[in-house]
Amino acid sequence: MLFRTLLVALCLAAPALAQTPGPQGSEGQNMRAQEWRIPTASGSVLMDSTVFRPPGAGKHPLMVMNHGSPADGSERLTMKRPSYTAVSSFFVSRGYVVVLPLRRGYGATGGGWAEEYGSCKNPDFVHGGLETASDIQATVDYMRKQPFILPDRTIVVGQSAGAWGTVALSSLNPAGVAAMIAFAPGRGGHQPGVGNCEPGALVKAAGKYGSTARGPLLWVNAANDTFFEPKLVEKMVAAYNGAGGHATHRAVGPFGKEGHNLASSDSGAPLWHPLVEDFLKTVQ
Repeated sequence: MLFRTLLVALCLAAPALAQTPGPQGSEGQNMRAQEWRIPTASGSVLMDSTVFRPPGAGKHPLMVMNHGSPADGSERLTMKRPSYTAVSSFFVSRGYVVVLPLRRGYGATGGGWAEEYGSCKNPDFVHGGLETASDIQATVDYMRKQPFILPDRTIVVGQSAGAWGTVALSSLNPAGVAAMIAFAPGRGGHQPGVGNCEPGALVKAAGKYGSTARGPLLWVNAANDTFFEPKLVEKMVAAYNGAGGHATHRAVGPFGKEGHNLASSDSGAPLWHPLVEDFLKTVQ
């Protein structure tokens, strides 16, 4: 037991992959898939990332897609580079370069996990989200410098904890980001023996983010999301917009057995495609 505890601690503190920043190896045939290493804000950790690109040369707008976080913390160590095939193919087919970073503390990226929100009885959801936003911002900053990227038409998208980080990032109004899309954003859902950690704190945090957010945000949730149920989502959106944010809330009906997986499952695409299409028309 002691050995396993030490092993987990070492893994959590492990440095990022040893490669230098940038592309690693050649492109694949599927959407030109390629491994990349992207520096975090400090530069001390390189995020293990996937980059998809549309065909052809020239400059393209950027989309950064951000993954969720497993409820069981031990699973963070074995996470693989995300692909979000349906979301990625949607944006690549519309001319976007899609980047999917594996953030600090997840899988091969290594480094300490930064997104902790503290005790479930007294969670600091604002801080946890801003740490996620830091890695998203670092990805945007690095990729906007690439010669094949149009630097001022970036879209940021997230699911679950990655969506919460997206909402947090909206409070910072990052340069070059035209709009954001959050699928089932939140933290503290499905905690063992608890359920949701202090839903009121989640609502309050959403209001905190909204108080400084000024860009357009699409907030999407499914009716049978058991992590963040519809009434809680309505309160979160109301707090965000009531504080000054500009979120467009779109709720869809039930999806499969668990609505929280809407964006991570390929079969969820027919439900969110028209919502995202309509939203993008308003921000492009």
